[in-house]
Amino acid sequence: MKFITLSAILGLAGASAAALTAVPIIEKIAPKSKSCPSGNKDCRTAEQAAPFLINAFKDYGIYDTKMMAAVLALMAFESGDFQYKRNQVPGRPGQGTANMQMPNYNLLYAKSIPELASKFEGVDSVDGMSDDDLNKLLDAVTVDKYNFASGAWFLAKQCKQDVRDAFKKDADAGFKVYIEECVGTEVEPRLEVFGVAKEAFGL
Repeated sequence: MKFITLSAILGLAGASAAALTAVPIIEKIAPKSKSCPSGNKDCRTAEQAAPFLINAFKDYGIYDTKMMAAVLALMAFESGDFQYKRNQVPGRPGQGTANMQMPNYNLLYAKSIPELASKFEGVDSVDGMSDDDLNKLLDAVTVDKYNFASGAWFLAKQCKQDVRDAFKKDADAGFKVYIEECVGTEVEPRLEVFGVAKEAFGL
């Protein structure tokens, strides 16, 4: 089953129905998400993550399957297939979400969420924040419904329009621009999981 089917479902059904379609696709992209190790409280399975991912794509207007593939591939890579939502190596305070965002982006993200914005009113920078405060910020945005929406938010709100436009022309070119120019890291280590994501989406 291809995620292109999901694009239609997004417009016709609730998140629960779309999630049923999404689970096997997410499991293909993030195979470790079929189950969680006992004792790992940060881990979520594809079945648990799917409804939040579906809602995120809807909320941030991401219906292009190439963009969906890119977002899921990046999150799977960065979070170890949704096993982690906090940076493990080197264990940087405040870095996390399934998208493994740096603290400055987590602050922007928190301030963009109506339910969280008031907690960070008047906080305009993470500079000078204690490790404890950085981790409290991370705790706020790693509740499941926010954690799994972080990737869609980042592409929709933090990447320039030309990055999103690049996906309309070619999936590979779009992914390269997305990773190198928007995320700001190397694309090469992430190409394998994106290749799997393209297969899952039938691209």
